[in-house]
Amino acid sequence: MTSQDSPPSAWPAGFAQAPKILLVDDEPNVLSALRRLLRPLAYQVQVASGGAEALAILEAEAIDLIVSDMRMPGMNGAELLAQVRQRWPGTLRILLTGYADVSSAIAAINEGGIYRYVAKPWDDDDLCRILQQALELSGLQREKQRLEALTAEQNLALRELNATLEDKVRIRTEELHIANQEISLAMEKLKKTFFTSVQVLSNLIEMRAPALAGHSRRVADIARKLAEKMGLGADLTHEILLAGLLHDIGKIGYPDLLFSKPMNKMNGEEAALARKHPLNGAAALMSMPDMRGVAEIIRSHHERWDGQGFPDSLAGEKIPLGARILALANDYDGAQLGLVSAKRMTVEEAKLYVLEGRKFRYDPAVADAFGELIGRVPRKPILERRLSGQELECGMVLARDLYSPDGMLLLATEYVLDELLIKQIRDYESAMERHLVVCVRT
Repeated sequence: MTSQDSPPSAWPAGFAQAPKILLVDDEPNVLSALRRLLRPLAYQVQVASGGAEALAILEAEAIDLIVSDMRMPGMNGAELLAQVRQRWPGTLRILLTGYADVSSAIAAINEGGIYRYVAKPWDDDDLCRILQQALELSGLQREKQRLEALTAEQNLALRELNATLEDKVRIRTEELHIANQEISLAMEKLKKTFFTSVQVLSNLIEMRAPALAGHSRRVADIARKLAEKMGLGADLTHEILLAGLLHDIGKIGYPDLLFSKPMNKMNGEEAALARKHPLNGAAALMSMPDMRGVAEIIRSHHERWDGQGFPDSLAGEKIPLGARILALANDYDGAQLGLVSAKRMTVEEAKLYVLEGRKFRYDPAVADAFGELIGRVPRKPILERRLSGQELECGMVLARDLYSPDGMLLLATEYVLDELLIKQIRDYESAMERHLVVCVRT
């Protein structure tokens, strides 16, 4: 039995015949391996050795799904899929890429609107499952269009019926109800598929840094609970949840060493790279209209209540509320992973760290909601003095992080000042022609 002759039950919903898949790669052995992998499945498979040949095939016949390698001579995979998106938007797009091409894969997500990208070497079972899910999504979209067209047709028929034909109206109304139920089910499946895709994206960063396993899910859960505690609406709460899952997606191009290094231990070049990840994460999502609220939250989740954060030095209520919530949730879990300071904090220490940041690191309302959520812990009162560089003395201990006017961390809390550091602070003030506010313990 050929693929075309396979029974309809073997095809994803929405397909009247075996789905057509186009495989594109300049390496014949890769194409052969993919064909062998897909041979037992009920698909019509075609192959192309490059972008030009693939476009010629697409012009000749309708293709349901295209799987393209990234690195190819002439036209790379991202460029090919961008053209496919423009000319054949109904064809789902999947990109095969190596780990070294992650930045190119992000470009393909934006420009080619790809459904997924799969890292080489792939796992056969995972790849088959991804293809099946992609075709099911395509089938659901077709079925949704069919049902919407059916609904429109039935609405037209209802308008043409005589008002006295109550029985016919009742029959048509029942049919519409069934059609709408089917549309609702199809939309629910699409929502679940979308959320699964978000979870897959959130896992990409943790594949690079096993020490961060579960960090995004925990941050998303804490942020969601805080949003619910503060009585936020369902839509904003959902955006905060998605932002929690994706808040570190901008770190996907990080060097391995930076994943587990706290910012106050980074050198200038490393810190500059780290401070860009909220911008990169937001940019990766801005091309998706439904994710723009999520992108805004991700962009601002490292802003601080006192205006000493990054990338935009926003302060107070100018910071989006979702970002204020996400900032606290991220620091609470990050403190326990050693991402806030060199020392990994215990749960109780992380709670204290967050609660002590009320009014300068975090929105007081968010910190209060966090305190009610996890239960208050006794806080040691911090007695501090606010001094300029000229008033500093050797042996003084910083009560708070010391930032430059443009938001760069200069010294971390608990740093003990010595003669050299005091001279550097005074020289910095002289060069900037303004006094720093240095908080020291009394």
